[in-house]
Amino acid sequence: MGERKGQNFYYPPDFDYKKHKNLNAYHGTHALRERAAKIKQGILIIRFEMPFNIWCLGCNNHVGMGVRYNAEKKKVGMYYTTPVYEFRMKCHLCDNYFVIRTDPEHFDYELVEGCRRQEKRYDPSTIDQLGAVDRTFNFKLEGNKMFKIEHMEKGKQKEVNSSSQTENLEWIQERMRDDFAANQALRRSFRSERKELSDQRVKDDDLRKRTSLGIPLLPESTEDELQSSLIFRHRLLVKQGFLNDLRYSFDVFLFLYFYSCFRTR
Repeated sequence: MGERKGQNFYYPPDFDYKKHKNLNAYHGTHALRERAAKIKQGILIIRFEMPFNIWCLGCNNHVGMGVRYNAEKKKVGMYYTTPVYEFRMKCHLCDNYFVIRTDPEHFDYELVEGCRRQEKRYDPSTIDQLGAVDRTFNFKLEGNKMFKIEHMEKGKQKEVNSSSQTENLEWIQERMRDDFAANQALRRSFRSERKELSDQRVKDDDLRKRTSLGIPLLPESTEDELQSSLIFRHRLLVKQGFLNDLRYSFDVFLFLYFYSCFRTR
C-alpha cells in the first residue's frame, strides 16, 4: 500500500474544506509522517551522513565518514543570511548522542557534544583550493594601491612558477613518451654488457688454468699496461748489454720506479 499513498485522494463524506483544508489535517497527520513528529518544536528527522571520521566520547569507538544516522535537524541561528543548523543523533554502538552544527563561516562542521574529530585536516591554500572567504580582500584591493601592486606581483610570480612546473611536466612527458624504444635500448645495452662480461670471464678462467693461478683476476688498467711495458723495455735493454754496468748499482725495481717517474712527466 505504500506505493499508493501519493495517489490515494479519497475524500470522506464528512470532509469540510473550510474546516480541514486538506486530507492531512483531516486525518491529523503530516505530509512527512513520522519525520515530522516534532515539527512543532522546529525539529525535522532527516538522514544525516557523517562528513568526516570521528571518535565517540561515550564508547571511544571510531565512526567512519559516510555512516548515516536518523538525526534531529533544527535551526539554531544565522550567519549573515545563511541559516545555522544543528543535528542531534544517537551513536549506533552506545547510548551516547552526537551534536553537530554547521559552520558557514569556515565552510565546515562544528562538533558541539558527544564526539571528537579525527584530525585529518589540511590547509586548502597549499593545494590551490578555495579556503575561507576574506570579505575585506576586495576593499583592500580597491583602497590600497601598495596592496594591489603586491598582489599583482604575487600573481606574476605564481604564473612564472606554474609555467616552469608545466615545462618540467612536459619535459618528463616527452622523455617518457616512447617508453618502448627506451626500454628496448636499455635491454640491448644490458645484453651487450652481459656478453662482454661472459667473454672476459671465459678468458680469465683460461688464463688461470694455463698459469695455475688461484686468485681472481682484476680488470686491466692503464697503470698495468705502463708497468708491463717498462718491464719488457728493461729486459730488452739488459739483453742488448746497455744495463750491464747498472745491474750491480741499481735494483731493478728502483730503476723501474725512476724510469716510470720520468715517463709520466
